[in-house]
This record gives sequence, C-alpha cells and structure tokens, in this order.
Amino acid sequence: MNFAFNEEQDELRRMVSRFLEEKSPETEVRRLMATQDGYDSAVWSQMAEQLGLQSLAIPEEFGGAGYSYVELIVVFEEMGAALLCAPYFSTIALAANALLTSGDDAAKAAYLPGIAAGETIATLAYTEDSGRWTIADIAMEATKAGDSWTLSGVKNYVIDGSTANLILVVARTENGVSLFAVDGDAAGLSKEALNTMDQTRKQSRLEFASTPATLIGTEGGAADGIIKTLQLAAVALAAEQVGGAQRCLDNAVDYAKNRIQFGRPIGSFQAIKHKCADMLLEVESAKSAAYYAGWAAAEDNDELPVVSSLAKSYCSDAYFHTASENIQIHGGIGFTWEHHAHLYFKRAKSSELLLGDPAYHRELIADQLGI
Repeated sequence: MNFAFNEEQDELRRMVSRFLEEKSPETEVRRLMATQDGYDSAVWSQMAEQLGLQSLAIPEEFGGAGYSYVELIVVFEEMGAALLCAPYFSTIALAANALLTSGDDAAKAAYLPGIAAGETIATLAYTEDSGRWTIADIAMEATKAGDSWTLSGVKNYVIDGSTANLILVVARTENGVSLFAVDGDAAGLSKEALNTMDQTRKQSRLEFASTPATLIGTEGGAADGIIKTLQLAAVALAAEQVGGAQRCLDNAVDYAKNRIQFGRPIGSFQAIKHKCADMLLEVESAKSAAYYAGWAAAEDNDELPVVSSLAKSYCSDAYFHTASENIQIHGGIGFTWEHHAHLYFKRAKSSELLLGDPAYHRELIADQLGI
C-alpha cells in the first residue's frame, strides 16, 4: 500500500499549479466573483481542451481519460489553493459522480461525453430550503404522466445553478428517492442567484413548476448512488480545503518572516511561532486525512463512508482555523477588503458548511461505527 504520489501525479500537480498561477491570480478571482456567471468561459474551455481536467476521472468509454480519484484530488487541491472561480466542483465532484453512481449506462453515454469535453456545465440540485443534507429531508415531488416526468418544488443553495445547462435533481416519487435530469433552460424552471458570503462559488435557488425531467436510473432506486456521490464529493471538497489551508499557512509564514516590528521579524516572537507551528500540524494532518480518503475513493474501498466524513470534518476545522490565524498573523491589514486573507476565510467558512458541517459528519462516522 503506497500513499505517496507518483511522478506522473506530481507532474500533473505542477502543470495545474502553473496553469492556475497564470489564470487564477487574486486580481482575476476578484474580477470573476463580481460577475453574474462567476467564471471565465475561455479558461473553462482551456481546462478541457489543453489540460483535459474535466475528462480526467471519467471512464474512457464515456469520453474521459480514465484516471483515478487520486489524480482528481491533486487537481482539487491546487484549485482550492488558487480559489479558482469555475464550475468545476459542481460539474465533476457532484454531477459527474451522480451519473457514474447512477447505474444508468444510457444516461452516462448521453451526458458524460459533454462533461468530459467541457461543453456541459452540470450541477446536482439536492438541498432544499432547510439546507440539510440527509435523504430524509428530500421533499421535492416528481410526477409521472404516461412516459413523461415533471418536477415541482424548490431546490436551494445549488452550486452554479444559474449557469449549469444540465441540472441533476434529487426528488421523491411514489417509490422513493429518484434522480432526474433537467435542461438548464427547461420550461417551468426559474433561477435566482443568491447573495452569499463567499462569492468565489456561486449558489442559486431553483424553483420547478411542472418542469419536464428525464428519469436517470430506476424510479425510487437513487438513494444509495446519491449517498455515495456525496461521499465522493466530500473527499474532493476535503482536498480543496487542504489546498486553501496550505496557501493560508504559506502566506502567514511568509508575512511573519518579512514583517518587521520592534526591529525584528514578527516570526521571531514566540506567540507567532506557536501559531505557525499549530497551523503546520493541522495542515499536515488534513493532508493525511484527505489523501487517505482519496485512496479509498480510487479503490472504491469499504472504508469510504467513514474516511470521507473524517476527511470532510477534520479538513473543515483545519481550513477555517488556518484561515482565521492567517488573518490574526497579518494583523490590521488582514482585516481589510484589499487583502486576500478574507477571500480564503470566506471560502473556508462556506466550505465548512457545504455538504454538511463537521458535527454532521462526526454523527455520520458514529453511525457507521455503531457508536
């Protein structure tokens, strides 16, 4: 069992890092977060055509490159470090995984090639106004008339819901929880962009009024696939959080080395040393949790339900604490709008809540272990 990245994976990291350094500097992040769509379509196309990032972990039979989840978490880690403004998490971590776990080969053949080519922006509409992530909280109704389905209800906090041209919706039928595909411009679908704290990741509220939909998989048989999708997405999010936490640590240490106070770098003061040491411990521990979860996802290991929640809960806490300490070490300038520290702080907070907060995931771990 080897948890070290191989040479090819290290080269993938360097390639993605160089690309994001050019395409996602702080100035570009600030520009895109102020726009309605929240991403650059030209960069999105380059990610697909030049780097093949959208196709990375999609099987070759569906137009992908057929790499494993380990390669995917490398990409997510670098994207988290750069605060990339793009619908990558919604399209790959949520929608693509929902299709791959659906057991519907026809749906995979219909939708995955477009995702792999960068032509389709997709998302998963799961949570409703309650904001809770349990299957029991799914209330949206799907109605069948002949061979056709329609959806009625509300989905809230949908990542990239306003820009996605493919929306996978979790709804209830008479036989249970089911998964449906809805066109982004379908009749009866209205979209409202949400004014959220973290504008680097756009969210929307979607209302469905007898909106036509296509059933994916079997009616009432989507629960297991959706649960696994959320586990895989939690692993991807944990990798993102690791990347953001590492960048906060790097920024804090660099500032501590260069900021002179009382004739000395502030990094020479014991209080700052302790903060940086604690941050390093948390970041390295978060990496261990995220990388192990990535291995479990790649191997489709039985440990995935436990380690995905472990990674999400620990990495959420580590990222938020590291982002907070980064601001503290920077002092007064760290609180200003002009400084980048608050961008990571807001992403850390929103990521902490996305897919369920740490307390929720610790409850899932306890249930899995029978505690």
